[in-house]
Amino acid sequence: MAKPKSAFFVRIQLMKVLSKNLTETEKIAEDFLANIKFEGKKARIIGLYGDLGSGKTTFAQNIAKLLGIKDFVTSPTYVIEKAYPLGGQKFDRMIHIDLYRIESAKELLHLNWEEIITDPKNLIFIEWPEKISEILPKDMMKINFRFIGENEREIEY
Repeated sequence: MAKPKSAFFVRIQLMKVLSKNLTETEKIAEDFLANIKFEGKKARIIGLYGDLGSGKTTFAQNIAKLLGIKDFVTSPTYVIEKAYPLGGQKFDRMIHIDLYRIESAKELLHLNWEEIITDPKNLIFIEWPEKISEILPKDMMKINFRFIGENEREIEY
């Protein structure tokens, strides 16, 4: 059989949904979580993009709830990073990082960044990832949040 003359391309289609309430956001988080691929070679990193109040922390809270985390998950704005153990799942820890207050990627490197991202048992959610784009893996998953109205958010992943 002859080889095809053109290169092989994978087309990635983004899912764009409108959430009109917290229950819908939880269902979107559930769908997203069900479709995360576990690669096993390095941490799974998900960048949460969007303005203040667009739903990034709420989404991370829903993921934590779905993973069975009993603690109330708040934005780690002042502590930068919070880790939650996940017993008996694909991942050992969910790590929630909020980079709103950092000035450069260099600051994150002081928090064992290299170790965190190379551990395949870590599921990492990063708010404000654009602040450290130069040290993020190119294959990182991205979710975009957009404020539509008081209770409405557009979520694209």
